[in-house]
Amino acid sequence: MLLVSVSVTVLAGETEESQLIKRGQYLIATSGCNDCHTPGYPESGGKIPQSEWLTGNQVGFQGPWGTTYPANLRLTLQGLTEKQWLTLAREPMRPPMPWFSLREMTDNDLRAIYAFVRSMGPSGNSAPAYAEPGQQVSTPYYDFMPKNLPKKQAAK
Repeated sequence: MLLVSVSVTVLAGETEESQLIKRGQYLIATSGCNDCHTPGYPESGGKIPQSEWLTGNQVGFQGPWGTTYPANLRLTLQGLTEKQWLTLAREPMRPPMPWFSLREMTDNDLRAIYAFVRSMGPSGNSAPAYAEPGQQVSTPYYDFMPKNLPKKQAAK
């Protein structure tokens, strides 16, 4: 059996917690979380101040599953323990959330995300509630309905 030991070097004046928070910031910035959970992020080319990150979005995503809205992670994670977050991050979620990407992250990466988001403190309002398929919504939304799909061949 091969055992691998990995250690994190803590720079002078930095605590393990500050290193964890920095790792979480990096993961959020590079994993696409802001693309949906931070209003205006993709449209601005990522030029949204960090103080406005992860506050959820009032613009939904509508598809065959209904209409979903990116959660305000700053509020959500304030109400969860780390253990609850680790469980939630690996549970299936409605589209277009790439929950399978969270599922594949290590516990340490998920802990870093948790530490970073919680360090930002609560901000903003909750996102609108999920709307069932066919339910009308009054908010803006992106249409994720497939168009021009090839016709299925008749069963022989």
